[in-house]
Amino acid sequence: MHGLNGTALRRRLILFEFAFGAVAGIAIGLFLIVASSSPLGVLLGIYAVGVAANYAPLAIHAASLRRPAALRSELRDVDIRAELRHYTRAQLWVFMPLLFVWLDLRQSASRPGADAGPLGKPARPCPTGVCRLGAGC
Repeated sequence: MHGLNGTALRRRLILFEFAFGAVAGIAIGLFLIVASSSPLGVLLGIYAVGVAANYAPLAIHAASLRRPAALRSELRDVDIRAELRHYTRAQLWVFMPLLFVWLDLRQSASRPGADAGPLGKPARPCPTGVCRLGAGC
């Protein structure tokens, strides 16, 4: 959302990329599932839907950071160069179908104000640090 020089255009482009990735990717995946005559084509379509679904929580989070004040607040005390290096490598996790959807659901369950996490257990932060890959904990 920010890069080294965050701009309103960059925020809009990233939001568009995530929203378009979710909608177009799911549409392509569904087309592959319906139009395919082979099991491999159907599996490829299911995979495409799973990967494209990862873009939905990213788009929602990007939309919440559209306002410059919200983005500044989120980036307060963050080493932007270090985070850019980290996310340059970590962005490949988007190709793990439904990972970001799952991480977003976990994060939602553990937000302040949530009574409990999944399965009614007390909510707690992600101990693995994997949530840092886009959904955050």
